[in-house]
Amino acid sequence: MTYCVGLLVDRGLVFMSDTRTNAGIDNISVVSKMKTWSVPGDRFLCLLSAGNLATTQSTVSLLEERGIAPSKREPAILNQPSMFQTAKLVGDTLKEVISYTRPSGQTSADGRFSGSFILGGQIKGGRPRLFMIYPEGNFIEAGPDNPFFQIGEHKYGRPIIIRTYEPTMALEEVAKLLLVSFDSTIRSNLSVGLPIDMQFYEADALEAGHRQRFDQKDAYYRQISEGWSDSLKSVFDRLPTFEVNPAADTQEPTIELDETTKDIPAA
Repeated sequence: MTYCVGLLVDRGLVFMSDTRTNAGIDNISVVSKMKTWSVPGDRFLCLLSAGNLATTQSTVSLLEERGIAPSKREPAILNQPSMFQTAKLVGDTLKEVISYTRPSGQTSADGRFSGSFILGGQIKGGRPRLFMIYPEGNFIEAGPDNPFFQIGEHKYGRPIIIRTYEPTMALEEVAKLLLVSFDSTIRSNLSVGLPIDMQFYEADALEAGHRQRFDQKDAYYRQISEGWSDSLKSVFDRLPTFEVNPAADTQEPTIELDETTKDIPAA
């Protein structure tokens, strides 16, 4: 399992992903699930992956191989004219990889060889865009009504994003928000773990922004984790205490008859 988030704000994009991968409770390792491409002045792309590790890594490798030899393997991920076409290429490549790795007889993308991606970035002449790409190869785009995407183990970290997100947030504020979301997820699910990779992209920069990895020794991550726990406890203590009303337990319910039933004799 994994947890990845891509979030779109007015000032750009923030991407975050955990690095835990496991093949059982005694076989846990660290693998980056974030891949970026940058051609300064022309485009920036970030790809987050979740699902079967072999499927997602094969997809990324195939995308890169096509980029290395565009004359032989068109289309290339760095030669696409728009973010939409780039998302289509990633979806087609993912679908291709799943089709030749899935067991014989499996007719859908569901199963242990499945995978999904979040793709975001900007190409010169267009605006920053964010997509979620499904195993079937199709995809949806973020917008004002759905400004972020999550893949993997998303249910624990989703409420804090929904309650706090504002489109005018600075990228630094988004980083704080997503770290709280990740901390909640890590505390709730052992299949998601540190280190956490983070990537900034500032709108219209057309080059990679700040990138950082947070591990257990990172002072800022510890401050966020401990501060969030203390704040939750403090808010909980300030909520009104539930009080049992003894009178409510002993009071007999009363039944009132309307005019149409008052004169009906008892059986």
